[in-house]
Amino acid sequence: MSRRRRTAAMLAGLLAVVSPGLLPAGTAAADTRPVPLTELTVVSEQVAYGLQRPIAITGLPDGRMLIAEKDGTVRSYHPDTGLAADPVLDLRARIDTSDNERGLLGITPAPDFVRTGMLYVSYTSLPAGALTLARLPIGAPDRLQVLLTQEHAEYGNHNGGQVAFGRDGYLYWSTGDGGHANDPFKSGQDLGTLLGKIVRIDVNRACGAKPYCVPAGNPFVRKPGARPEIWLYGLRNPWRFSVDVDNSLWIGDVGQGLVEEVNHIRPWQGGSNLGWSCREGTPVFDPDQCKPGVRYVDPVFEYEHYMTESCSVTGGVVYRGSRTPEARGTYIASDYCSTLAFAVRPKAGGGYESATIGNFPTQPTAFGVDVHGELYVLSDLPGFLSKVRFERVTPAAGVVAANR
Repeated sequence: MSRRRRTAAMLAGLLAVVSPGLLPAGTAAADTRPVPLTELTVVSEQVAYGLQRPIAITGLPDGRMLIAEKDGTVRSYHPDTGLAADPVLDLRARIDTSDNERGLLGITPAPDFVRTGMLYVSYTSLPAGALTLARLPIGAPDRLQVLLTQEHAEYGNHNGGQVAFGRDGYLYWSTGDGGHANDPFKSGQDLGTLLGKIVRIDVNRACGAKPYCVPAGNPFVRKPGARPEIWLYGLRNPWRFSVDVDNSLWIGDVGQGLVEEVNHIRPWQGGSNLGWSCREGTPVFDPDQCKPGVRYVDPVFEYEHYMTESCSVTGGVVYRGSRTPEARGTYIASDYCSTLAFAVRPKAGGGYESATIGNFPTQPTAFGVDVHGELYVLSDLPGFLSKVRFERVTPAAGVVAANR
């Protein structure tokens, strides 16, 4: 068995441990049929406080959750013991936090974390805010190895920063378009830069001087002038994507002043163009960036600012936990300003359904799942961690059935 196949197998095992609800359709645990989205609502319970601008969260097989704080520290939370007082990792000496959107941005465990303790992190590095993807053993910042960087010196915003392993064993990483407004570098449609992209790399091998390899199946490997690491392009500031059980990506992409969008990209859609800055959501944004014959992939859900007092989408996850079987298969996201709880789900006959199913606590920055596949959300400036549960509302009787 190749090393990549072993990694994919280990990842499948890790996902089975971390989220027992992550089971393919047809298994016994997936037999409960989902209820209409309009019969669901979310309820949040604060379980930790005192975090300093928490910005990313990931679950570990031992039941802990790691929470990245913007300044470069990583805190540990366990539902039995609460939030640990001391950081488990401190990267502050490496991280540029000079702008509101710079800092430590993403964290995820390696598929073989139980054996290696290896973490992958994304941050803006000193001295000039370069987007940086690196790995290191937990608690050992002196052993950090930089894998990939992208210069991002001119403006401090639009850094992306989500990092996650796919079920294919590859590592996915999101980047913003370079900042400011109006896509000043026209990065979204430029395949010669990693800005405004989601990249996919094989971190289990080294190729030449690079500490990673480019998968042969990446869509632009043979395209002259294109960065072969690119998996998707046409993004503005993908603020949180997640990988579902079928290796599809759910992506929350922040709009400029009109539309926020959610994209759902299947494994066979590598190379998709999500539109920015030709489009913002489905509306045309910059006609000069729209090229004849180019196919743009529409979002599966979008919403306008003025209708909801929203400002910036916070991409979430597909719920695969066991506490509320009726909600399985539902993608949950929110907005930093409105805090609305958005639920999106593929329909059996094609297309998607969506509903607003309540509100999350103030300033949601990221969603994560624990070892049981249950949902948590971070709140930025208040420094909260909240656990999320679903309640089923029966419209006819006005009855709320709690799944506690």
